[in-house]
Amino acid sequence: MKPQLHKLPLIKDTSFLYSKLQCNYFDKPWHFHEEYELVLIEKSKGTKFIGDKVSLFQDEELILIGSNIPHLFRNNHEYYKTNGQLEARSVFIHFTEDFLGPNFFDLPEMKLVRKLLDNSAYALQINGRIRKYIIAKLYDLADMTPALRLVTLLEMLVKLSESKELQPLLSTAFVAKHRALKKNYNPKDTERIHKVFEFIMKNYTHEMYLQEIASMLNMSNVSFSRYFKHHTRKTFSEYVTEIRISHACSMLMQDNEGISQICYSSGFENLPNFYRHFRRITGMVPKEYRKRFLKSPIESKKMAQKSGV
Repeated sequence: MKPQLHKLPLIKDTSFLYSKLQCNYFDKPWHFHEEYELVLIEKSKGTKFIGDKVSLFQDEELILIGSNIPHLFRNNHEYYKTNGQLEARSVFIHFTEDFLGPNFFDLPEMKLVRKLLDNSAYALQINGRIRKYIIAKLYDLADMTPALRLVTLLEMLVKLSESKELQPLLSTAFVAKHRALKKNYNPKDTERIHKVFEFIMKNYTHEMYLQEIASMLNMSNVSFSRYFKHHTRKTFSEYVTEIRISHACSMLMQDNEGISQICYSSGFENLPNFYRHFRRITGMVPKEYRKRFLKSPIESKKMAQKSGV
């Protein structure tokens, strides 16, 4: 299942979208959009899929999702009951890179906010005291004039950029792969690490050796290992494994291939090794990952009706 591109409409005389959603269950499909998204799951429980990350969500969960990162929030099966006793509520803001004007976030005063937006490519879960502060501001926005909403959103971004309570959800490997596919590497990265990433992205489905890349860069194995870990905070082996698992997750979401075929197509030599790494990284086995992702809201509703929940 490929993520759908969503075009988000703006209300007249506004530069960003602020909205609330109240329904029996979240029904948006696996999708992505150009806009950054700050989303509060005000009231709801279920499973969230962001990039290749699968985890549970609950009331008052707050996340900043970067531009073009595919995601969906799927409720637990009890939300699909016919009597609709439960409800799902969210508050969210969507804004583009230039909603405050071209190059605004490249101003010296916006250095930390620029870093925040760059880091949102990892999908940032917002915790602690800053979460409570941002939630309160999201509620305050409802009664503000458009001008005050604009100023308040900028204030929220500044506060988030200064916080140490943001947790990245996605792996370095997924973000690198996503940027590679979009041909949008961070221009501040060195040409040499670009060359390494490009080589890995072209060859991760085959057997790769550290000395092969080290030789390509005219470095010793020890020097390359130190250099690579400095840039990625992972060993070469860990990084390649995460890239392979990310690829496997994407194939599982499309539901076109058997698990054995996905294992070998992702660069693993045997199923036990594939299962071991998959469970370690995702917290579940491939079959369960696919089952959770492919179960549509309609199917969930039918299951709930059948079970009498």
